[in-house]
Amino acid sequence: MNADKQTTSDVKEVLIHFGESFSRRDMGSLSNLIAPDPDVTFIGTGVDEERVGISEIKEQIQRDWAQSESASIDWGRLSVSAQGTVAWVAANVRLMARVSGREMTLSGRITAVMDKRDGRWLIDQLHMSVPMAGQKKGHSFPS
Repeated sequence: MNADKQTTSDVKEVLIHFGESFSRRDMGSLSNLIAPDPDVTFIGTGVDEERVGISEIKEQIQRDWAQSESASIDWGRLSVSAQGTVAWVAANVRLMARVSGREMTLSGRITAVMDKRDGRWLIDQLHMSVPMAGQKKGHSFPS
């Protein structure tokens, strides 16, 4: 179900703010965008990057920042669907980072679930994946 224009705009604004806060390394601002629920979940691209609960999510973000000199998120194509106070997002993203003096870019995909509470959209679940190395365009499995 495609979200209406207002919901789409509001949800995109939260995600853009998330990216800006991540880039600024502003944990306070990031925390205000994440649902305070004990089962809020972030899943990253690493084998050990499944975080449940705000304290684990903060630990992961701190680890990201500790292992990079800078990092930013560039939101590409983004679609928002919604029903009532729940929205789900699919987006193409580029994560740019400077790690050990080397610039790198990860092209990936993000899915997220958000819900509206007291007039504010909050992130309940976020998952980032990157295409499988060795899987050529037009193929369903890596070669």
